Amino acid sequence: MAGGKASPRQKMINLMYLVFLAMIALNMGKQVLDAFGLVNIKFESANTRATNQISSAFEDLQTKASERPAQFAAILEQAKQIKAISSDLYNYIGEFKTGVENAIGQKDVPVDQKDYQAMDKSDYTDHLFFSEGATKGKEFVDKINSYREEVLKILGDNKAYANIVAKVKENFNTDDRKDKDGNKVKWLSFNFEGFPYIATLAKFSMMQSDILSIQQDFFSEALAGSLKSQVSMTNYTTLLEQGKGAYYQGEKFDGSIVLGRKDPTTRPNQVDIALDGRKLSANEYSIEDGRVKLNISAGNTGDHKITGNLFFDQDGERIAVPVAQSFSTIPKPNSAVISADKMNVVYRGVDNPITISMPGVPDNKIMASGQGLSKASGTGAWVMRPGQGKDVTITVTGELQGQRFSSSKLFRIKSIPRASTSIAGQISEAKLPKANLAVLPINAVLEDFDFDLHLQVNEFKVFIPGQPSVAIKGNRFNEQAKTAISRAKRGDKIQIFDVKASIVGNSTLKLPPVSPIIVEITN
Repeated sequence: MAGGKASPRQKMINLMYLVFLAMIALNMGKQVLDAFGLVNIKFESANTRATNQISSAFEDLQTKASERPAQFAAILEQAKQIKAISSDLYNYIGEFKTGVENAIGQKDVPVDQKDYQAMDKSDYTDHLFFSEGATKGKEFVDKINSYREEVLKILGDNKAYANIVAKVKENFNTDDRKDKDGNKVKWLSFNFEGFPYIATLAKFSMMQSDILSIQQDFFSEALAGSLKSQVSMTNYTTLLEQGKGAYYQGEKFDGSIVLGRKDPTTRPNQVDIALDGRKLSANEYSIEDGRVKLNISAGNTGDHKITGNLFFDQDGERIAVPVAQSFSTIPKPNSAVISADKMNVVYRGVDNPITISMPGVPDNKIMASGQGLSKASGTGAWVMRPGQGKDVTITVTGELQGQRFSSSKLFRIKSIPRASTSIAGQISEAKLPKANLAVLPINAVLEDFDFDLHLQVNEFKVFIPGQPSVAIKGNRFNEQAKTAISRAKRGDKIQIFDVKASIVGNSTLKLPPVSPIIVEITN
């Protein structure tokens, strides 16, 4: 055809060949339009089914959230947010589809009866998106970007939604594209400029399908994650099932170890249980980690039964789980109970109150021994006044039905800590006018000590800058010291040291040296 000079006959043949190719191309174009139409029909049909599935899933989630809010309320809130923004973009795209169908006069024609071969133009969308001064194109892209960012914000950084996040970023990416020549092209132009109506409709339907797919994926991942959390072994604990609540020595134990779920989302909607036939009130139990924790007294010696039902709402029905358990309250002792009322130590030189008891054993059948230990008035009351050494052992023996039980415990012995000099309630450092200082008593106190001991200052020394030290008997300044204080100047720091004190009522116990105090004169 591109050879040298052709004869009239050859020219006619060439012309007919071109016409033939044009007819083939025209026919092929119509077939392509029909193919796009079939694709659009598939998308429309799939979108209808997906919309119905999403509605059913949302209703089911609402029911689950009302029955088990701890497990599903947060998921429902996310679903509501995604549903709202998805519906907004879905309907927005639907308006464009309606506009295209109006432009070709096929708005009310069923999707499977539309004349797709007539949808070979692009005037409407080109004018809508790309004409001079058109704003719909930018608005469309902004809508997609807003949808993408809002969905990503709702999903957050939850690893369970990683695949959905990747899908949102890919399907709703409006970055520039490259054409076949490698040139950058705006996303809107790349996808819609110059495309026939049917291709644009199919593209719109595909975007709606992507929106529905995000919602379906969210329901799938969220509910699967919740179910996975429920069945996770971290939500299980071991329980001991036994035929009765107590066994005698030498008796065969027929208990079984079973698994029980304890996740906080498993909360009964109603608790109806009774102890020995008496219905428990709401303040006699609490629900913690899926368990009904009883807050009741063990009661008298003997067997006790807990019966009733726990009710759970499931799929709109209230399911009863029977409760039939028992326990025994027994007095049989197996160890002594020894506790220091003040600390886990005893102090040398003071009366340390000690409480000694043995479960099930009367106080008059309990004997205790230890260096410095003596019985005091009151049930279980003893007094320990330790002597020398670093520790002392208390041994307790109880007798029940002719059988003796013994137990012992070691206590550390500590000396009374060093006291601090105090004046006018101030310790270590003080600020006072010299007239006040001269008349105030000098005291000694034990800071942060568990025993309320009263100390008496017997003697001390005082040093005033520029004057010799004065030794004083008792706890008040003598005349010599007062005269020396009167000569002190403002800002002088007076030292009170070598303070000797004793415990009121126990002057024989020698205490460690008392810490000194420095008093700054303020006038």
